[in-house]
Amino acid sequence: MNVQEISAEGLSRTFEVVVPAATLETKLSAKIDEIRPEVRLKGFRPGKVPAAHIRKMFGASIMGDILQELVPQATQETLDERNLRPASQPDIEVKSDGEDVIKGGKDFVFEIRVEVMPEFETVDGSTLKLERPVAPVGDEQINEALEQLAKDSRGYDDKGEGAVSEEGDVVVVDFVGKIDGEVFNGGSANDSRVAIGEGAFIPGFEEQLTGVKAGDDVEIKVTFPADYGVKDLAGKEAIFETKVKAVEAAQEPQIDDSLAERLGLSDLEALKEALSKRFETEHAQQSRMKLKRALLDQLDDGHKGIDLPARMVEAEFQNIWKEVLAAKEADQLEDDDKAKSDEELEADYRKIAERRVRLGLVLAEIGRKANVEISQEEIARAVNQEAMRYPGREREVIDYFQKNPGAIQALRAPIYEEKVVDYLVELADVSEKEVSRQELFKEDEALV
Repeated sequence: MNVQEISAEGLSRTFEVVVPAATLETKLSAKIDEIRPEVRLKGFRPGKVPAAHIRKMFGASIMGDILQELVPQATQETLDERNLRPASQPDIEVKSDGEDVIKGGKDFVFEIRVEVMPEFETVDGSTLKLERPVAPVGDEQINEALEQLAKDSRGYDDKGEGAVSEEGDVVVVDFVGKIDGEVFNGGSANDSRVAIGEGAFIPGFEEQLTGVKAGDDVEIKVTFPADYGVKDLAGKEAIFETKVKAVEAAQEPQIDDSLAERLGLSDLEALKEALSKRFETEHAQQSRMKLKRALLDQLDDGHKGIDLPARMVEAEFQNIWKEVLAAKEADQLEDDDKAKSDEELEADYRKIAERRVRLGLVLAEIGRKANVEISQEEIARAVNQEAMRYPGREREVIDYFQKNPGAIQALRAPIYEEKVVDYLVELADVSEKEVSRQELFKEDEALV
């Protein structure tokens, strides 16, 4: 087999591979000798079919199988001999006429086109300087959470005969919804509890229940929002014939042991401790995310000169762009993006694709040099965690991952990334900075 590099531009390589006809003939003869003892043909004793007859009957088919095996084998050998790591699946183009090779004894010629991984030096992790933002959990934060829990779990008392409803009250009603005088599906309810001011109903519905009392009959007129989830109702005017059955006032929120008991805890101190632990976990997770973002920013800045495999960038961009187009179609683009043209959006999101590919290459290279590995136990744990998200279907989810290597890889990638990040954080010079909870959870600018 003769291999010649015929093109090298950036990370793209093209090789011409020539497999001499003599080599193919040798392989064909060897294959015929291998299968001959198993060949059964009418008119011949088992295992005694002449090689020439097998060649005549099955030679073309056997040669086709040889070529099918030869191409991936030759491709891998070509890459291995040159210590090239492909960035994507190589493209193969056969240059020979198949009939000439199989029947005419000609050389088999094909080309390998491949993008290779760039060679580059990664930053020394010990030179990285990072700042970890930390926010202590304060009494004020816990007290605010207790007040909200007390408010959410408080009961309601009937205000009594003749009492008028106001914001914050709950009005118990029966109603029948009509559009153009016709009752519509899903527009009627009995003993519905409407909390005035919560905004849980169609805009305007709750407000028109202000100032009513038990026994009142109210005609509520509203217009469904243009983006209402039920298309048949979106944008339409409706009338709800409503009977007020009771008006209830919220009880004063009580922050005491009874609140904790309603939430399944022994007393108020246990509730405070549970809230403190929950907030500490939230803060730690957010602090980790901020630290990781700062690390990735430094890695990105420190490796701007890396040649990026064009096909990897394009594949990443296309994945992002599909999401952008779907968001645009559903009118769910970020506010900053809504005023941009498609050309501007494409330029912005291509930069994001480039950053993701760059960081992926850098983290992979750092992990490779540091011998970072993912254990089977870690993979199994990730699969089980994913399965737990689908109660009652755990076995189905586990079977899916066992049968789909690509799905396992999708779980493996984030685990690997986090382990490389941990490795770099251990090496880096990390200082801590105390910040407020608001500052800790302040949203960062989008990655570009």
